[in-house]
Amino acid sequence: MKLIVLVKEVPDTYGDRKLNLETGLADRAASDAVLDEITERAMEAALTYAEANEGTEVVALALAPDGSVATVRKALAMGAGSAIHIADEALLGADVTLTAEALSAAIRRAGFDLVIAGNVSTDGASGMVPAAVAENLGAAYLSGLSSLEIADGKVSGSRPVDGGVQRVSASLPAVVSITETLPDPRFPNFKGIMAAKKKPLETLTLADLEVAADNPEVARSIMLTVAEKPPREAGIKITDEGDAGEKLAEFLAENRLV
Repeated sequence: MKLIVLVKEVPDTYGDRKLNLETGLADRAASDAVLDEITERAMEAALTYAEANEGTEVVALALAPDGSVATVRKALAMGAGSAIHIADEALLGADVTLTAEALSAAIRRAGFDLVIAGNVSTDGASGMVPAAVAENLGAAYLSGLSSLEIADGKVSGSRPVDGGVQRVSASLPAVVSITETLPDPRFPNFKGIMAAKKKPLETLTLADLEVAADNPEVARSIMLTVAEKPPREAGIKITDEGDAGEKLAEFLAENRLV
């Protein structure tokens, strides 16, 4: 069984988050870079399965800038057997389609039985990359799983829906995305950190993957403008002079809140 886990470097959730108004991209120098926690949970799910099933291979796959090697190695320190790092200047500001195309090419190149991803990253928050990867691979996709089981050539799990819980399953190979309801990720121990330095970490470019960032036959989204969020305006203060209830009702009605 070969499990590929999509891991992502993001600005620290507890740090400052800023946009570069010239490029329209996140200013990643404004805070520390870390592995997104939801992708760490995806890694934990893969490692838990591998520990209980001998012969399972866990590969971490990241699309990140050249200077992200230390972050990618954290996935190795957690317990992944090897890692693939896609790094190419042409991927700066890549949209969902280009990101998914590059990831899919790397997955196809490595071979896989199951791809495990987080449902939504804390920076882009599009939630579309796992679905796009599954589409590119021609694999079944189970999204937003709050539980995950892998057995007998298939993957299954549950996810909340309006009024209940939905059970879903698919034959392998497949792609799944998990939510924060899965177990917390483990912390790398000293042994894992030292071992990570010797584990295979392959770096690939778009040329290696035969992916063209400027392919005219593939639709790409383009950012046109970017601006800072305007400061929050002061609210309306209602002084009760015996008619505060009426004024409040009028305000709610005017703003279609009732």
